[in-house]
Amino acid sequence: MKNLLTISFLLLFFIGITSCSSPSIKDYKNTTPNLVLEDFFNGDLKAYGMVLDRNGKLTRRFSVDLKAEWQNNKGTINEWFLFDDGEKSTRIWQLTKQEDNTYIGTANDVIGTAKGKTSGSALYWQYQLNIVVDGSEYQVTLDDWMYLLDDKRLFNKTDIIKFGLKMGEIILYIEKI
Repeated sequence: MKNLLTISFLLLFFIGITSCSSPSIKDYKNTTPNLVLEDFFNGDLKAYGMVLDRNGKLTRRFSVDLKAEWQNNKGTINEWFLFDDGEKSTRIWQLTKQEDNTYIGTANDVIGTAKGKTSGSALYWQYQLNIVVDGSEYQVTLDDWMYLLDDKRLFNKTDIIKFGLKMGEIILYIEKI
């Protein structure tokens, strides 16, 4: 009987935690200011960020210089990263705006195609990324949320996921120069 109660409790607990709803891009439909990627990511930008492990412990800090430009529905965002340990890296995004505020993108370390959508002041963007940790390469999923504060500032919160589990988080502040 005690085992049955334990199993029942665990089952109800599991159902409870898995039924919690995640935010949906539709939740931001009526928020302002309106995030238009080709307006915000245009010209020179500067970003400051940090990486947290799965327990919320700060593991790295970094800054990013960005240069972005759009021609019609095609955009390029050049990102130059400088980490607090001296590591440098570059990512060049090739973006395409599709209909209904959806975007697709590719970059040198992105596996396949990134896909995202804006609504109101938010963007939800998801993609697979190769990362190197302690000399080993891993493929992770990035669940990326961007929130426009005003026409000059944007916050980005990204969950790093492996095997369906959150392994860490990236928090980034981006501003137009």
